[in-house]
Amino acid sequence: MVNDKEVKTAVSPFAVRENEVKVFDGKEGFASINQVVFKMDMGYINESHIKALEVVNEFGFVTSRQVTQILDLRGKIDDIEEDKKQNKVAKWLEDLTKSKVIARYYFQSESGKSSYRAYAMDKIATYILKQRNIATSWQPTDNTKPAYAVKRKLAGNQVIIAYMQKVAAYHSTNPNILLFSKKYNVKFKPTGGLITLKNGADDVNFIFEVVRRNEDWQNMFAEKVQLFSDFYENFNRNDAGFYDKPQLVFVGEDIQHIAEIFRIIKKVGLSLKDEEMYFTTELKHLEDNLEKSINVFELEVDTKKYKLITKDLEILKPGKKEDNNQLKTDVTFNPNMIVE
Repeated sequence: MVNDKEVKTAVSPFAVRENEVKVFDGKEGFASINQVVFKMDMGYINESHIKALEVVNEFGFVTSRQVTQILDLRGKIDDIEEDKKQNKVAKWLEDLTKSKVIARYYFQSESGKSSYRAYAMDKIATYILKQRNIATSWQPTDNTKPAYAVKRKLAGNQVIIAYMQKVAAYHSTNPNILLFSKKYNVKFKPTGGLITLKNGADDVNFIFEVVRRNEDWQNMFAEKVQLFSDFYENFNRNDAGFYDKPQLVFVGEDIQHIAEIFRIIKKVGLSLKDEEMYFTTELKHLEDNLEKSINVFELEVDTKKYKLITKDLEILKPGKKEDNNQLKTDVTFNPNMIVE
């Protein structure tokens, strides 16, 4: 598996390309649940495959490398030799794709075909997970999302993985956190998910909103900013389960994109305070140390203009992680299943 420090690129692989489309690259035709059950009975699909499937379910759209990184960080593939882990996980994902348990896509643009594939849930996967009392909210229409929406998810996953790998204070993640706008009476999902850090006895929550330069992205983003603005303006303790306001982090494609994002926020997000907003790019998370991965816009007193500066955050320092293998006390049960 290629380490982050070995990745040499000036442009994120999850940046949007012009006229880019998502192309199905899975197994054509029909597969029944009976065929999959037979493969499971024969051992062709086993517990190792289920480990990979759980990650696909949790993170929505995910690359083979990302699945490997997450399983490795969670200690799920410790029994596999280091240089063989990526190939093993790729084989599990290939088996699941051929059996139509999961779907696979690549991206096609005028500059060519993407070098990676994105994996997603398929209908048969929901049967397998529900039988194991594993919650899944997948709907068939989820797989119709356009290329930019999938790339937002992939970029958000990469940021989450970087925190899991490199931040000593990392505690947990929820890639599918939901917020609620009281003014507009609508639930909305930050595209990059939630990361919770432990700072002594206190929890520090980072919410990530990943923005891509797709067609008409400015207007789409402006609408989302108004939802965030309302959430923060009318925040009450325990909204969305937060004791205090979470820290909002915008993830752009590059530094110029961050400036464009900030200008839109200032036009429509009147309730968002400067200190409530952090900015970054996914490429910043390739560094071994994330303490300098966050930028903020600071208003200069003399010029009355904003300047982008790096904000050193000690809570993002690397170091020995605490053991997070605790008993689950906040389990969510599936009311349609019988727990055995």
